[in-house]
Amino acid sequence: MLKFHIYAVLCLCSFVGVSSIFAADDLIAHWPLKTDAQDVSGHGLHAVPHDVTFGDAVQGRLAAEFDGRRSWLEVPASAALNLAARDFTVSVNVFTEEATDDIPGDLLSQYNFAERRGFHLAVKTNAGVTFSQANYRQLQFGIDHNVQSERWTDRGRPGNALLAFALCSFGGELYAGTCEPATGDQGRVYRWQTPDQWHDCGAPDASNSVVALAEFQGHLYAGTGKYRVAGSALPESQNTVAGGGIYRFAGGSDWIDCGRLPDTEAVGGLVVFKGQLYASSLYRPAGFFRYAGDQTWERCATPQRPADLPGDTAKMRVEALGVHDGWLYATSYDGGRVFRFDGQQWFDCGALEQNTQTYSFAVRSGRLFVGSWPSGKVYRMEEPGRWTDVGRLGEELEVMGMLNHNGRLIAGTLPLAEVYEYDGHAAWNRLTRLDHTPDVKYRRAWTMAEHAGQVFCSTLPSGKIFSWRAGRVAMSDQALPTGWTHVAAVRKAGTLKLFVNGTLVGTETGFNAADFQLAENQPLQIGLGPNDFFKGSLSDVKLFGSALSEERIEKLARP
Repeated sequence: MLKFHIYAVLCLCSFVGVSSIFAADDLIAHWPLKTDAQDVSGHGLHAVPHDVTFGDAVQGRLAAEFDGRRSWLEVPASAALNLAARDFTVSVNVFTEEATDDIPGDLLSQYNFAERRGFHLAVKTNAGVTFSQANYRQLQFGIDHNVQSERWTDRGRPGNALLAFALCSFGGELYAGTCEPATGDQGRVYRWQTPDQWHDCGAPDASNSVVALAEFQGHLYAGTGKYRVAGSALPESQNTVAGGGIYRFAGGSDWIDCGRLPDTEAVGGLVVFKGQLYASSLYRPAGFFRYAGDQTWERCATPQRPADLPGDTAKMRVEALGVHDGWLYATSYDGGRVFRFDGQQWFDCGALEQNTQTYSFAVRSGRLFVGSWPSGKVYRMEEPGRWTDVGRLGEELEVMGMLNHNGRLIAGTLPLAEVYEYDGHAAWNRLTRLDHTPDVKYRRAWTMAEHAGQVFCSTLPSGKIFSWRAGRVAMSDQALPTGWTHVAAVRKAGTLKLFVNGTLVGTETGFNAADFQLAENQPLQIGLGPNDFFKGSLSDVKLFGSALSEERIEKLARP
């Protein structure tokens, strides 16, 4: 009789299916991603793989490997995936490497670009936002239904800033590196304190600017420079002290000297590529360097001047530095070109029409975008040497800071310091003008960073910083750990929460849930979204139609 009861129970479990085990949690789908893309919940939400590798063990765990360039999984649209305003939870095991040659990208998304509607869960790195690495490996969970701030919020002016050259979200704080060109002033770093105060974190050296900021190996680094203010059609700085130094933040107002870039008046870009920190020279002579530790910087090659480009020097300058699809990319003030670097040598990616300078990078849906002068246009790279003109920003001449914020590609300009949003085709819609300083030739919306669920933008010559939000975004304070990590994202009414290894790391609250009816009749994407293809491995992806408790998430996070 006992054997009969056991047999009956086993048969019942087999008939009901695996999903019954999770009925209390309202499991929508479960993709183990060990050997295939099948949904084992019993609901039949099987994914269609695109260039994904299955069955290989990654640090002892079978997983799906995504190459960061073409790999993704598509779950066809169905009524079960119409999340609308309901609560839901995403649970996924994520593997990323430390010495990577790509930005991490999206883990899961369901987003309709035309309607600006849906959600994404991503690991965001914003590099080449003019000269800074503004965000590094920060987990984001964003939702939108074409909701945005009615206006940009004035967050004040750090110190005596002519502009904040650099913005960087690091360790739960937003930092700004300034240009302060007056006699007796130096470029400084400030930490934002809500609502509009800036705490002085000191001057790394005596030059007039902190040009670039970047996170590297868990520390904040700053590059200094003597900015030639006349380049913005303003009186030249009376501070003639050369910069070119790199410093590591030690807390308070203390900075550790990490050496100087040889023959460098001002640092250009800072970026992490293949686990190493790189820096460039803003002005001539052209210079590109790799950090070797302590106070040592190794001189690396710079691009050779193309044969079709006239000029008086064989070396090309590289300034803003970004990372995409296995390459370190660089803008140039010489010939309006873009170059890319594989760790040893440079390759020419061609000129952007008749432009003479390129300024900034951004990545949207796995594609690389770059801003330019003097056309005021943005270009998308189709392949090296082939660029598509995706439109001019109003009547502006220069495209400066640019990044992808919660599915919206936005960019700042010169000479009116305006901000525009890309429509996804070949047009840009004006969002605002940020600097109204009278009687000057140029006003700049200089650089950007994401922080506390918003995008921040600095301006010249007012020196003010402004913030704006599209939809709602929960962000983690710290860079996502490398190796295997459990990530969970929870939407519960008017609250978003992010968890890493069972610990709450980010929260966004205070919005009306009814304002965010998420995308309907839209495929679910695993390893792709409005940011980039994912680079790394994923396993055990679960989607629940309810907001799981912290206790349940902690259990899911256990090995």
